[in-house]
Amino acid sequence: MAAAANHHLLLLLSLSLLSLSTAPPPPSETQSLLKLKLSLKNSDKNLASWIPNVSPCSGTWTGVICFNNVITGLHLSDLGLSGTIDVDAISEIRGLRTLSFVNNSFSGPIPQFNKLGMIKSLLLTQNQFSGPIPPDFFAHLTSLKKIWFTNNKFTGSIPVSLTELDLLKELHLEGNQFSGQLPNLKQDIKSFDVSNNKLEGPIPEGLAKFSAASFSGNEGLCGKPLEKQCDASSSSEYSLADGLTENSSGSDLAVKVIVILILAVIAAGIFMFVKSRQHRRDDDFSVVSRDSSRDSSVEEVMQVNVPISRSTSASERVGRRNVGESSKRGGMGGGTRNGLGDLVMVNDEKGTFGLQDLMKAAAEVLGNGGLGSAYKAAMANGLSVVVKRMREMNKIGKDVFDAEMRQFGRIRHANILTPLAYHYRREEKLFVTEYMPKGSLLYVLHGDRGSSHAELTWPIRLKIAKGIARGLSFLYNEFCTYDLPHGNLKSSNVLINDEYEPMLSDYAFQPLINPSIAVQSMFAFKTPDYAQNQKLTQKADVYCLGIILLELITGKFPSQYHSNGKGGTDVVQWVLTAISDRREAELIDPELQKNAPNSTNNMLQLLLIGAACTESNPEQRVHMKEAIRRIEDIQL
Repeated sequence: MAAAANHHLLLLLSLSLLSLSTAPPPPSETQSLLKLKLSLKNSDKNLASWIPNVSPCSGTWTGVICFNNVITGLHLSDLGLSGTIDVDAISEIRGLRTLSFVNNSFSGPIPQFNKLGMIKSLLLTQNQFSGPIPPDFFAHLTSLKKIWFTNNKFTGSIPVSLTELDLLKELHLEGNQFSGQLPNLKQDIKSFDVSNNKLEGPIPEGLAKFSAASFSGNEGLCGKPLEKQCDASSSSEYSLADGLTENSSGSDLAVKVIVILILAVIAAGIFMFVKSRQHRRDDDFSVVSRDSSRDSSVEEVMQVNVPISRSTSASERVGRRNVGESSKRGGMGGGTRNGLGDLVMVNDEKGTFGLQDLMKAAAEVLGNGGLGSAYKAAMANGLSVVVKRMREMNKIGKDVFDAEMRQFGRIRHANILTPLAYHYRREEKLFVTEYMPKGSLLYVLHGDRGSSHAELTWPIRLKIAKGIARGLSFLYNEFCTYDLPHGNLKSSNVLINDEYEPMLSDYAFQPLINPSIAVQSMFAFKTPDYAQNQKLTQKADVYCLGIILLELITGKFPSQYHSNGKGGTDVVQWVLTAISDRREAELIDPELQKNAPNSTNNMLQLLLIGAACTESNPEQRVHMKEAIRRIEDIQL
């Protein structure tokens, strides 16, 4: 009963805008954040919105993620921060589940994040952290699902305590200086990369399912999926990784093996006891679906612990306090007792539903983007949807907004994600679309090292490029009078369905978004067009298309996606330099060339189209119609 009640409460936590009476975070947590700010360099400028007497959950504090006015995430990425992170201050934020310091300038030993026992995502990519990580560092972080330590300077062995993280789904340690052998990770990990370290020895059987690219740049590694075979000594060393050596005598070896077996039995008993205790604890906390293997973004915000009253079910409390009497068929704008209205269905091809259906759905948080937060809701009828919570769509009135949403809802195109419903409130809007299990192109290209990534062959990547082009062709006819028929085109807004058909999302939003927010959050405003001239034309969408084409062919993460340009690869400059030096073929993703060696010329055609789209001068840049025609002309 408790677990069922937890599931009913999950979406209530996510859709905090529907709460009628919520309390701000405790003053102590506000003080904790201010203490954290004092410990960081450059915070006066980049965390200027962190000020006393304003609630961290007011929506104005940079990087602070809240649900139901409880702080659940700190996303302090791309802010040029450095200094000594005050972990003690962070530990005072009891509801914290996600911590991201991606793409900053922190250095020195890893902070004592192991004090944060309930953290679920720890993201430290693109910093200068260095030195070894203690072997037992992760021993008490048993809730961790995501660990991204990419591109730091960590040394020493990969901590063996990683093997104790039963919920671990994503582990990225590439671009460091880890040495020694890989621990035998047997969890159901979905995304994994340890490339470009100094690792050696056999690859454990449980990790052999990942592609060779996940292990490249480690000359000492051997075994599947690498072509390098392990010799007898390395195999023996791995099978007796606890220290048994080839020259052990027969009797010594037998004694040691017996000791190992005894310890294994004891460990199994302890494990079962801990699991039973963990199962009881789960009844007291809202838990995100543990079966989720795909997110639309490399950053996950987890749910906060909420005690459940055993006397009243969560669904009863939700219905009484927040929803009221919603229409059984989802309503076409029908009101509720609380005056919040219901969902307005604009596309009923997947059936109709209302706020009550969402409230009863199992939910998980997908992430937080420039335009708002996103959540997955799996409803009882089997339909899974994404609910986007938009805070800054106040540029137009309700009637015009409704007309825009209904125009979106009439769209029928294989490469356009059509919205299903929306909910209007002056302060915030909900935007509901179908959920795509494979996630975004960004995730499949850079985050997923499993089967979906392995299937990104040349035919599939060309299919994706052509699908994006066809989707843009439709948008440029449907919204031809808009300055930006798309406006936010990037790989995270290209969703991939089960047949690897791309579907464009977050399109044609510019007329709806407050201008100051559009400049900060829409990718078209990151192009040279706006940076140099402070104005935009449809050529900005062309530039954004070019970034995706270069991303598809090179397999590199574009630095243009980072707000400060640090981290990743400047694919535009890299390609421009290579073309001038006649080294274009060197840019092609090695995985593409390996799978389709006879298609190099066609790959280069797509690369050159991407280069033409990313010409810095808009006047000399190819037009969208011409770019689409060239993409369609490429053959396998």
